[in-house]
Amino acid sequence: MTTSDLSLRTAARLTARSVAIEGATELLDWYTADGCAWLDRDHGFVTSGCAALVAPDDAAPFLAAIDHSTDARRVSASAGPRAVGALPFSGTGDLVVPARIVGRDPGGRVWRTDIVGSQPGAAMTIVRDSLPSEYRVTTATTRDQWRAMVESALADIGPGPLQKVVLARAVRIDADQPFDVAGVLAFLRRSQPGCIVYGDRGFVGASPELLVRKTGPSVVSRPLAGTGIDTAALVRSAKDGHEHRLVVDAVVRALGTLCCDVGTVGPSALELADVSHLATTMTAQIEAASTSIADLVAVLHPTPAVGGTPRDLALAAIDALEATPRGRYAGPCGWIDRNGDGEFVVALRGGVIDGTHAVIHAGAGIVPGSDPDAEWTETQQKLTPMLQALVRP
Repeated sequence: MTTSDLSLRTAARLTARSVAIEGATELLDWYTADGCAWLDRDHGFVTSGCAALVAPDDAAPFLAAIDHSTDARRVSASAGPRAVGALPFSGTGDLVVPARIVGRDPGGRVWRTDIVGSQPGAAMTIVRDSLPSEYRVTTATTRDQWRAMVESALADIGPGPLQKVVLARAVRIDADQPFDVAGVLAFLRRSQPGCIVYGDRGFVGASPELLVRKTGPSVVSRPLAGTGIDTAALVRSAKDGHEHRLVVDAVVRALGTLCCDVGTVGPSALELADVSHLATTMTAQIEAASTSIADLVAVLHPTPAVGGTPRDLALAAIDALEATPRGRYAGPCGWIDRNGDGEFVVALRGGVIDGTHAVIHAGAGIVPGSDPDAEWTETQQKLTPMLQALVRP
């Protein structure tokens, strides 16, 4: 019996029920420490508990095998079981089929889906007197080490086939009391408009970069590459334009393996709370009805926006140069439904929170013309949202 066969037999024993929730509902009131969060402006969902763990490729058929009942007249079409979570940058990982999902659709309708027989987690209760008040922030990579990393990458990029490599560095934060994870999510939602605020069992952040969204046969991707504080200078920059073009070309090629009618709009400047990025929006149509968003994630990740190009050479350089493992940083984070539809972002501007300890990452794309000091400053700008969310008076 294959793993997929076993998963489908497990799913066939599960049942799900979706109901409408009336009245004002704050989604984060339903968030639990063992759960996930996906907050996109005023809509999204939070989860609690775990009914099953599934590989991304198995998620859609697993969910389709769950008997799902609902009052279709009152409940949002978005309601139903999902598989959610953040996958590692390298290697394989599983998604969670939550015991409970509470969501709000773009039209404002609130719904709850429960997997019958599974146990949702308890909502998080924060005792305000126990929140952190003292912090110690340390960098895992010194400025001199960073300079050596960038110079080594540039030496490889100059004469050889390597065109770009994205290097990341980590910062550690230790507090005198456990961090308030739900509070961090709420702070990011307020402070990072234009981003998807995500959470998966202690891994939280706010990402501006849409890896891929699939709705029926329609596909959208919005890669980002090229970063600056001065938007006008960013748009004029030949170096940032070259970096962005490498990403766009790679994403177009990847989408072309599974899609037709691939089109692009951009690049244009995406202005966020802290920095601006060059962004290109891509649309496409699925060629085979059996293609799920998991298939799209598999061919797209990692894009040159977080890895480099050519992919294999860039990943080898990352392994050789970065001192701190990325874990789920810069990996795909999102959700899949029973139809194989869903949405994944690149897990940026985030970090792992474990009690009183947190580790956050930020990276910068290294191409010809990159300056180690400028790239260090770029990573500082990208670290700021999570530092502000964690280190609060």
